[in-house]
Amino acid sequence: MQMNPLTAFHPGQPWLDTNGNRIQAHGGSVLYEDGVYYWYGENKEKTDGKNGIWHWGVRCYRSRDLYNWEDCGIIIPPEPEDENSPLHPSACMDRPHILHNKQTGKYVCWLKIMNRDGTQASTVLTADRLLGPYTKVRQGLRPLNMSAGDFDLAAAPDGKGYYYFERVHSETICADLTADYTDVTGYYSTHFPHKCPPFVREATAHFTRNFKHYLITSGTTGYFPNSSQVAVADSWHGPFTVLGDPHPDDPSRTSYHSQISSVFKVHGKKDLYIAVADRWLPGLTCLDYEDYADNFEAAFDPSCGKKLDWARLMEKVRICGVEFVPGQKDNTSIADYVWLPLRFAEPDEAHPNGMVYVDWRDQWSLDEFEDV
Repeated sequence: MQMNPLTAFHPGQPWLDTNGNRIQAHGGSVLYEDGVYYWYGENKEKTDGKNGIWHWGVRCYRSRDLYNWEDCGIIIPPEPEDENSPLHPSACMDRPHILHNKQTGKYVCWLKIMNRDGTQASTVLTADRLLGPYTKVRQGLRPLNMSAGDFDLAAAPDGKGYYYFERVHSETICADLTADYTDVTGYYSTHFPHKCPPFVREATAHFTRNFKHYLITSGTTGYFPNSSQVAVADSWHGPFTVLGDPHPDDPSRTSYHSQISSVFKVHGKKDLYIAVADRWLPGLTCLDYEDYADNFEAAFDPSCGKKLDWARLMEKVRICGVEFVPGQKDNTSIADYVWLPLRFAEPDEAHPNGMVYVDWRDQWSLDEFEDV
């Protein structure tokens, strides 16, 4: 049991719920309803990297102050009895995102599923309550007949829904959702085309501020972190202008050894947006992006002239005194979180479209920001 309530954020440090257990809401998002915040994500409590368990469903927490989180339990349970289910614990289920559809009254959850053949598809579920129970309405969905990877969901004030996803190892897609949010209409736009990883953008996080649309994305290096990229546009479908890496003074080029999954605005604060990020590999903060980036390019583009060579990485891991085996599944049950506020800079000569920054802070609190 947590004896002393938290009064600040401590990015990169283990974060416990009010029962004293590690929070398990990875690749997640935060929703706000009736004065309460709900934080949900992948439940990795059983994922030790050795037992074949990728997830144990989707877990949700609630809080009024954003520091102290009460465990609401598993809102989308795993299905261990059905090996063919996208919710089987061995299935690579990632990045749940939930939208409330005001027209239907339903809560709609999309899940990314990495299939055993290398393709990626979506499972869609609906519920009458945020905390469930959820019912599968689609599985094996290939939106626009594309292999769909990391994504975010967003809705306009008038209820129109949008789905931002990585067309696997290719480009970013913005697709209009159907009126019930359970499929795409067929209308879409394309952004940020790249030849291959590690340059392809994934882990899209969308948010709006002052009628501008922002996307923060990461590169493509698995659970190894890399440089984020922020882009801005005047509309949902862009075109988006790339502003650059929002993480200043980070010589490791790893987004502070984390990957942003979503961004949300804090209610009651004038201009406070928080980037929600996972530190998937807390034991490997000794590494820089350059220690492994070339390996991903060589693996996906044999013509790039680079060779697969893990020797440099393993030598640095040895020097750091970390136990790590290439190819072995990762113990994400001990992954940490990095929550940091965004800072918005006005346009200048260097950044004519303005700039968004995520400054590192060892500790910070909501009291540092102006109330509405």
